[in-house]
Amino acid sequence: MSDVSLWRQGWFQDAQHIHSPNFGPRPLGTEVDLVVIHAISLPPGEYGGPQVAELFTNTLDWDAHPYFGQIRGMEVSAHFFIRRHGELIQFVSCDDRAWHAGRSHYRGRDDCNNDSVGIELEGLDGQTFEPAQYETLGKLIQAISEHYPIAHMAGHEHVAPGRKEDPGPGFDWRFLQQRLGWSDRCFPENIFLSSNLEKKS
Repeated sequence: MSDVSLWRQGWFQDAQHIHSPNFGPRPLGTEVDLVVIHAISLPPGEYGGPQVAELFTNTLDWDAHPYFGQIRGMEVSAHFFIRRHGELIQFVSCDDRAWHAGRSHYRGRDDCNNDSVGIELEGLDGQTFEPAQYETLGKLIQAISEHYPIAHMAGHEHVAPGRKEDPGPGFDWRFLQQRLGWSDRCFPENIFLSSNLEKKS
């Protein structure tokens, strides 16, 4: 059973709260049953700065770095952001629809923003992630799944194939599965067969 003290109107009480304006209501009757995992760093490959939070709150200085010109004017968000050392920030209530997946399709449904929780890991597509991030991610997903009827988990690359590549081959899906104790059926088809990080017995 969910520990209701951990949640307040979709806000997880063990996270730092920074409110993003980039969200909207979920469609009436939506069942939140998917977690989508992403990777992000701004500028790409640089960690620890305020730029991701600034992007999600529409306060990023577009002229501060040449790369920002490529994303100028974007209005995006995620429910959660996990920094390299495991710090957890929440930008949007899980009761609301964050703008993280974009054009997407998964388990027979379009627009995964409608019924998913988006979690961004501070990192770069294809690179590895830190143990502290997996620790925070595991605890967070467990808490989400105790409060919402989560039945599926996927990467941005799985819900928007050909358009997105994160979190990429550096993300250890098997480690996360073992941390959670979830069935293979909760994850994208054949993900463990194709993972180059899976340990062979």
